[in-house]
Amino acid sequence: MKMNKLRADVQALLFLLPFLVVYFMFTIWPMIKGVEMSFYKWTLIKKMKYVGVGNYERMFQDHDFWASIWHSTIFVIITTPLMIVLAIILALIANRNSRLQRFYRSVFFIPSILSVAVASFLGLFVFQPYTGLVNSLLHLVKLLPENSEIFWLSETNLAWIAISLLTLWWTVGFNFILYLSAMQDVSEEVYEAARLDGASDAQLFWRITLPLLSPITKTITMLQIIASFKVFMQIYVMTGGGPLDQTRPVIQLIWQTGFRKNDLGYAAAMSYMLFAILLVLSGLQYWINNRKEAN
Repeated sequence: MKMNKLRADVQALLFLLPFLVVYFMFTIWPMIKGVEMSFYKWTLIKKMKYVGVGNYERMFQDHDFWASIWHSTIFVIITTPLMIVLAIILALIANRNSRLQRFYRSVFFIPSILSVAVASFLGLFVFQPYTGLVNSLLHLVKLLPENSEIFWLSETNLAWIAISLLTLWWTVGFNFILYLSAMQDVSEEVYEAARLDGASDAQLFWRITLPLLSPITKTITMLQIIASFKVFMQIYVMTGGGPLDQTRPVIQLIWQTGFRKNDLGYAAAMSYMLFAILLVLSGLQYWINNRKEAN
């Protein structure tokens, strides 16, 4: 019996071995080298010299690094709540019995299949002054005077609005599908019993649907926070981090430091600080969720 179990374990390991080798080569090993790199003065050509924790000390005194962390945090604060609310609303619409049910599901999900580059260039076109779609529509409905333009991508507050709207449109499809799947798992008998007790549609949503969506909401919140902290391409394409670096996220600063300023060691140190921040946030959210469930 033990030999059969051992043989099965060996066979399973042999099947997993190709994946494990590739995973180690392209994920684990680069992470190990990244940690090593963060303790050196390291360029694109070679590692120069050992600096110990010098890169980390420099980072704690770097105004640009903490400003970029704050910019990423602003993006998280704006997009995460809106993403959850919008995904729930779209899932409610698509979950209703209607002739347009398949149409809704397709339309809501299609933007998420676009690459980040395509979505970002669409956003750039939509929010451009003079020829952009948004300003053209505002002119058409007379909400914007004929000789006036809104410079969405040149003013800090407007730029954040434009970037956030583009991101919501592009990425909400994934969260929408998760919520839709969760809603379809709710038994119709629960709703029928509540209706027999005289519950209204609003009460069904607040007292039944929303509490039952709580587990998936916790998961989506954590994933969305991590994804929002990693934002880069849409900001890079639409604003380049401007105006005056006021929308530059931490990922863009890391990229510029490593590949434009040829300082991979310092870029690695910033990367691992971001990793530590995300790890703390994930652990904190996990602890809060478990504490609520325990109570």
